[in-house]
Amino acid sequence: MAFLLSTEELLPVIVPLTLYWVASGMYSIAMGSKKHRLFTPEEEEAKNLVTRRQVLVVVLINQAMQIVLAVLTISGKGGDGGQHDKAGPALLPSLLRYPWQLTVGVLIMDAWGYFWHRLSHENRFLYKHVHSLHHRLVVPYAYGSQYQHPIDSFMADGVGSVLATLATGMSPRTATVFLALLTLKGVDDHCGLWLPGSPTSRLCNNGAMHAVHHQHHGIKSNYSVYFLVTWDKLFGTYMPYSVEEREGGGYQLRSGTTTKDL
Repeated sequence: MAFLLSTEELLPVIVPLTLYWVASGMYSIAMGSKKHRLFTPEEEEAKNLVTRRQVLVVVLINQAMQIVLAVLTISGKGGDGGQHDKAGPALLPSLLRYPWQLTVGVLIMDAWGYFWHRLSHENRFLYKHVHSLHHRLVVPYAYGSQYQHPIDSFMADGVGSVLATLATGMSPRTATVFLALLTLKGVDDHCGLWLPGSPTSRLCNNGAMHAVHHQHHGIKSNYSVYFLVTWDKLFGTYMPYSVEEREGGGYQLRSGTTTKDL
């Protein structure tokens, strides 16, 4: 097993982590204004059960673990990570291969994320000892995306991304794009902002939908992560919501019942 990785093989490790903090910084700056906030600073102070410093420490621990897992995964491929992608139809042109790998990778991650996330809520032991840590953030913010128990980080993010990249045979460069997209989407889902013009606000699972999940009344709904809400709608765990302008500036959430209660 070779542990001396090329620059290209290090890209899936370095780029997502860099983007995590760049995006988190940009969202944090945006939160300095109440214009796009879903929650007020007073709500964050009153509802959250953990300080921002405590969140930062846990996130850094999880990211250190992710670095180790990524290096081991790349090294375990025998140093061939820089070669062309091997999975997928043999005759598929390279220009189509990359979108195919990214699309299948997203489908794998969305399915894995939904079912692990739902299990971590519905299994009392897992929720009490593992996933409840993440829900100390009732009012989410960007860099709290990876504030979670190390087991949660390993299973939800680590195992899921390894399965997706290996199953589709992504090269380091393709894996870099894929992991960067997942990272940015995770930060966006937890940003605590409503950006009406954002493509994710219109087309995908978004920060408002996930913020509903972080509220006490929505904790058993909206398990979908990353891009699609398909699994929530198929299994009746989708909770409808609306975003309304808040008097005095910003936005506020309005949510109803889950589809299985309708």
